[in-house]
Amino acid sequence: MTRTEAAAMLDADSPEPLWRQAADLIRHQIASGKLAAGSRIPAERDLLARLSISRVTLRRALQSLVEDGVLTASHGRGWYVSADAPKEFPNTLESFSETAARLGLTPSSDVLRAAAAPATLDEAEDLGVAPGARLFHLDRIRRLDGVPVAVDTSFFAAQLAPDLDGVDFSTASLFRLLLEAGIDLARAETTIEAQEADAALAGHLEIEPGKPVLVLRQLIVDAAGRPLLSSTIRYAGDRYRLRTAFSRSRAAPPARGAKPEG
Repeated sequence: MTRTEAAAMLDADSPEPLWRQAADLIRHQIASGKLAAGSRIPAERDLLARLSISRVTLRRALQSLVEDGVLTASHGRGWYVSADAPKEFPNTLESFSETAARLGLTPSSDVLRAAAAPATLDEAEDLGVAPGARLFHLDRIRRLDGVPVAVDTSFFAAQLAPDLDGVDFSTASLFRLLLEAGIDLARAETTIEAQEADAALAGHLEIEPGKPVLVLRQLIVDAAGRPLLSSTIRYAGDRYRLRTAFSRSRAAPPARGAKPEG
């Protein structure tokens, strides 16, 4: 990361504070492998020169990364990348394989189920199909560099991609196959909640039963809003972080002379 590159990535006019932008830049360096686990990040004086920010701003950025488990601080020695720094997933719709590639990691899956079956009443309601319609079910343990991070259970109408019997889903990307079949995966309606891992899930994720997991339920629809793919992904709570952003819509100013209600 040169000074020119860093300066180009920090935007003083952005609504996101500079300390957050600096933290994200360092986080990206870690995720891309430019800063390896256990390594010491550049000295503060070097970061100050590269980022062109104040020491107070830099310290806030670094401390936020410590609180997130990304960095550790060693008094008198500097700041180090945590050996178990959690990986960050974006708030864009991308496949597990695409996320892994962006992070410089190797994805793989243990296939628990890959078979067609009639739709139950709940599944039919999710996808807007008739009960008993043929659905393809795909259940996998998802791994990054061999470490289990999630259990993904998905289903969709089998007619969307009828030639999946010979596919090796330990390495194949379901998203890629559907996109190559001309399926329009436009957006995902998503809910997230925390749960405790039961014995079966804990075994798949190699964690203790009762440990927290984040449950992400997605209904992926096409541009017209038609449901295509339903998935429930259960992430190990200490191996997953979802970053998103919220903005406040700007209400029109009251008419001149009007009095605010309430």
